[in-house]
Amino acid sequence: MSGTASPSPEVESPPESAEQPPDVTPLVEPAQVTPLVEPADGVPPVIETAAALAACVAAFGRGSGPVAVDAERASGYRYGQRTYLVQLRREGAGTALIDPIAVPDLSTLSAALDGFEWILHAASQDLPGLIPLGLRASVVFDTELAARLLGMERVGLAAVVAEILGLGLAKEHSAVDWSTRPLRPEWLRYAALDVEVLIELRVELGQRLDDAGKGEWARQEFEAVRLAPPPAPRVDPWRRTSGMHVLRDPRALAVVRELWTTREDTAARRDISPGRVLPDAAILAAAQALPRSVVELTQLPAFSGKGQRRRASQWQGAIDRALALPESALPSRRGPHTDAPPPARSWPDRDPAAARRLAVARASIAELALRYHIPAENLLQPDLLRRLCWTPPAHLDVGSIDERLSSGGARQWQTGLVAAPLADALASAPSAPSGPSPSPESG
Repeated sequence: MSGTASPSPEVESPPESAEQPPDVTPLVEPAQVTPLVEPADGVPPVIETAAALAACVAAFGRGSGPVAVDAERASGYRYGQRTYLVQLRREGAGTALIDPIAVPDLSTLSAALDGFEWILHAASQDLPGLIPLGLRASVVFDTELAARLLGMERVGLAAVVAEILGLGLAKEHSAVDWSTRPLRPEWLRYAALDVEVLIELRVELGQRLDDAGKGEWARQEFEAVRLAPPPAPRVDPWRRTSGMHVLRDPRALAVVRELWTTREDTAARRDISPGRVLPDAAILAAAQALPRSVVELTQLPAFSGKGQRRRASQWQGAIDRALALPESALPSRRGPHTDAPPPARSWPDRDPAAARRLAVARASIAELALRYHIPAENLLQPDLLRRLCWTPPAHLDVGSIDERLSSGGARQWQTGLVAAPLADALASAPSAPSGPSPSPESG
């Protein structure tokens, strides 16, 4: 229906109890896949002017039904997650490719699509980069999340399109530098094809969700993604440097911190991915060697290349600052205190009762995941399960567990499935070990 928002199709309610699981018949991959080579309407010109954008807004406002949306970033090339191309497709409007560097305010387009469903694949990746452009979805259908809820083994767009529609979607340009201008014709063809299939894919996935009794589950998941706030800033983000778990000396940790901070500032200033400014492996090598001069630094293989030698004095300056810190200013080996539980691998020693709770809780979730043909991590966020087991409510009853999980962000469909089984499992967890302590998996 043109010009008015159309509600999502009515779907069946999810199963009311664990005794009536939804249909979990494995999906059958089509025998033959037809490659998609060219967009049905050809590759449209890139929208780079206010006049072209106004024409696009008018066309999409006259269109009907949901709109397929995709976005391309330059991860691995540029700093941050800025969007460098926006693709849209709608019945009656065709496909649009918009350069948000040339026309950065797309709020008029968002207004034209207000109230209509947006179809995205892995919406949590694209939505944060669309918001700064003024694009905000009213309703979302996430084809990747739908595939997960259906228990599909492969959930990348190309794999889902092949299995559901029998079409071959090439992905060889997915990791190119989309900040390049002008964009290459073969990249634009790839970008147009990415939204070519989303509307048809949404119809098929939506029907399968309804048939499996998972339509309401999907709506709750999609809305949670749409409304998700930006992630809170990490405490000590430098501690995520690859390989630093081998470091024990606080002085070496200080070198990692100083090099990481210097690299971050440089990357932001130059708009380059931090890993292209200085690889994590180089930071680790410097922290282990603790060089005292540029000469010593450039003798390290990780700093012997032309680019790193050119900036060697900058990196050595960061190292020198770390080496000059008093003991009181060195970072802790254990990291900052947070409300997160410790790594699960340490639970048998630190709190054996919590380790036993986690073991039985994980077994319960695994059984439910198998029953409902859904990945365990989509049934309940692993971090939320660990928090529940580390500091359980005083009363291990269904209501208390439901309340705890809901306050942690679990959706209603999730608590409806897991609260009672978890209450039973946790209540049955032995208060004392009957043999060797269990060893829950890490994380």
